[in-house]
Amino acid sequence: MIDNRGGANGILGSDIVAKATPDGYTLLNTSFGFAVNPAIRKTMPFDVVKDFVPVTNVALGLGYLMVVNPQLPAKNVKELIALAKTRPISYSTAGVGNGQHLAGALFNMKTGIEMLHVPYKGGGPAVNAVLGGEVQVHFPAGSVGVPYVKAGRLRAIGFTGAERLSSLPDVPTVAEAGVPGYVADAGWHGVFAPAKTPAAVVLKVQMAIRKALQDPKVHKHFVDNGYEPKGDSPVEWGKAFRADLKRYAEIARAAKIEAQ
Repeated sequence: MIDNRGGANGILGSDIVAKATPDGYTLLNTSFGFAVNPAIRKTMPFDVVKDFVPVTNVALGLGYLMVVNPQLPAKNVKELIALAKTRPISYSTAGVGNGQHLAGALFNMKTGIEMLHVPYKGGGPAVNAVLGGEVQVHFPAGSVGVPYVKAGRLRAIGFTGAERLSSLPDVPTVAEAGVPGYVADAGWHGVFAPAKTPAAVVLKVQMAIRKALQDPKVHKHFVDNGYEPKGDSPVEWGKAFRADLKRYAEIARAAKIEAQ
């Protein structure tokens, strides 16, 4: 059974897993916001290291699309930067401290502009905000943004990853478009189990996920939407996760994201 439990940047759902019986039947499939939360929350109902066991990383998001409302008189990144120096520009995200927020904060840092961050309660409202003109900029995942771009409802001016998105090869990376050194991946999706889950059970789950990711159709689905399938071992994934806890804390401090 899948229980899509949103809220508080994933904290509500994570807390359920933290308190679940460690038998391998209750697992957390979450985004990298799980590693960002300790840096932006004053209090947490659990400890992301002590109360969970890393199982595997499912996929790595290669980046976000940088899209604008078609009515905005900025057809590329350089024009957006110039426009932001003459009038207020705002960008929507699915919440404080998620990847979209960090991508926008990094863009501000690299360009010296001050786009206003407007957090919404979820990805759907954040997309609707730029579609409706409430904000001017948004950073959706490729799977979300590409259909709107191809339908002409949003204009893609860049991709935040290190390389162009294969499904929109004519859209330059943000670095190519005029912001040298800018790279913002879209983070990971990973699986965790409650603390004290037996190692044999954790390994069995990891191997099953890795096998599924090797299926050609599943693999193609991830790649076409801007993700790199992973499936690393619990040891490898645990090491990468702990490194990301430090990395995202450093980004949050540099971006001056205040703990809430």
